[in-house]
Amino acid sequence: MAKNKSTKIVSKKHLARQERERRQTRLISSVAIGIVAIVILLIAYGLLNDTLFLNLRPAVTVNGESLTLQEFQVRVRVARQQLVYQYMQYTQLAQAFGMDPSTDPQMSQALSQISEQLDTPSIIGSQVLDDMIDDLIVRQYAKANGITVTEADIEEAVHSGVGYYPSGTPTPTLTPTQLIYPTLNTTQLALMTPTITLTLAPTSTPRPTWTPDLTSTATPIPSITPTSTPFTLQGFEDRYQEGLKYYAKLGMRKAEFRKIFYEFSLYHDRVKAKITADVEHELDQVWVRHILVTDEAIATSIRTQLLDGADFTDLAAQSSLDTATKDKGGDLGWLGFDSIQYGSDFGTAAFSLKVGEISQPIESIYGYHIVQVLAHEIRPLTEQEYQDAVTAAFNTWLEEQRTNAKIVINSGWTDHVPSSPTIADAQAEDDATRTAYVSTYQAGSTQQPR
Repeated sequence: MAKNKSTKIVSKKHLARQERERRQTRLISSVAIGIVAIVILLIAYGLLNDTLFLNLRPAVTVNGESLTLQEFQVRVRVARQQLVYQYMQYTQLAQAFGMDPSTDPQMSQALSQISEQLDTPSIIGSQVLDDMIDDLIVRQYAKANGITVTEADIEEAVHSGVGYYPSGTPTPTLTPTQLIYPTLNTTQLALMTPTITLTLAPTSTPRPTWTPDLTSTATPIPSITPTSTPFTLQGFEDRYQEGLKYYAKLGMRKAEFRKIFYEFSLYHDRVKAKITADVEHELDQVWVRHILVTDEAIATSIRTQLLDGADFTDLAAQSSLDTATKDKGGDLGWLGFDSIQYGSDFGTAAFSLKVGEISQPIESIYGYHIVQVLAHEIRPLTEQEYQDAVTAAFNTWLEEQRTNAKIVINSGWTDHVPSSPTIADAQAEDDATRTAYVSTYQAGSTQQPR
């Protein structure tokens, strides 16, 4: 007969110890779960901070209206891509003409400047911030003055940008530029001593040509010869979608693509047209020549010689420090007051002198000038001069608006400046494209019947 097992008696002390162990286990579990939750939250915050939150945090605010850090990053990437594209164009041009970019001064300087900008993201970031401020200023002015840009306007601009004209290709119109000849009377002809410089007619230098090496064993890269194809609606849609995909790689969404490249551009054009509507097509100008020397005593001596009948052209050639004009009689050409680079004293004197009059020595940061006015009249501007005047007037207006605006720039913007795309990225993509072309060409060659 089996013996009965003895019943284990659990003491109060044992129960208390078990309760303490359970509480410790729960506490440890809670702490562990809390730590895991905090880690997950930190990771999630980091991801959101680099994505979603950038859409909510302003990069720059002008008069209470903001553009986000996300848009700032997109614009920086686009600006970098444009610089990378320029760099690749320069290098491809050098290769096409057999040039060594490292030994050609102009090419080397251009490539170095692009590399320096790409290697210093804050330079590009600062430029982008300035553009964003200008965009907000322009759009705010447009809103306050009834200047609008509709979706139809943007769509038309997109069509035009891609080269698709559903209503027919617009006929280009030529704006003739008026030829302006110097107004020379008898006095002016006497003042201006004509100089004739003998120049040799340049001989034609043949451009470098590429001669294929028929003995090379390298696999040729096929070239694609475009054919003339009507630009249909489907063709436009395909090109448009290609553009969207291209910029999507830089983080740009469709709405941003249309806003940055087209909407803001239209606002700029329309506001600029209104702001500069009063820019004159003619300008009060003087035709002047000068002699630049180091000190006032020399300038006074030259003035005395001129008053005694010395030839201005000869003295300019002998004494002037202005290497750009000394060999052409010191001639500066026709100048408006704002285009005179030697300062307000020079301009005031030039516009107050009578035709033929010799000025007293005029001091500038370059030295001392003796100035003679050859003509003074209201002259029509060339098309390029007029466009330069329009641009200058608009830029002056923008600076005034900046001064009066309340501008707040995100103090941490430098932490959000993208460092891509890079030249290395573009070179790797170029190599991959070449490899793909060669592979396609080789595959096609092996499939052809013999």
